[in-house]
Amino acid sequence: MKIKPHILDFKMAFEHFCIHAGGRAVLDELEKNLQLPSWHMEQSRMTLYHFGNTSSSSLWHELAYAEAKGRIMKGDRTWQIAFGSGFKCNGAVWKALKTISPAKERSPWVDEIHQLPVDVPTVSFIK
Repeated sequence: MKIKPHILDFKMAFEHFCIHAGGRAVLDELEKNLQLPSWHMEQSRMTLYHFGNTSSSSLWHELAYAEAKGRIMKGDRTWQIAFGSGFKCNGAVWKALKTISPAKERSPWVDEIHQLPVDVPTVSFIK
């Protein structure tokens, strides 16, 4: 008998997700397995597209992306998830103490946030 695993709905606990942009495959699998819509993955995918894999610092670029888009509101919870070599996985949860006004913040995204997200095509295999 095959039993389907129970997947918690993490969207009930967190408003935002910053998932280590270690590569497209990592993001694809987490999106699928955590059942996250593309909106929740946008900051991770745009960080990977713009900066590449910058190791754990990608989490801060992702949070800055959400702030630059004006998505962080007072009381919002953001789950940062990072991965290392082997079986390492770390997470942090942040609660916004104030609503972030993009116009008042300095951000690595400031010059181009209005142009994002861009369409990043999916990988297709050659047969």
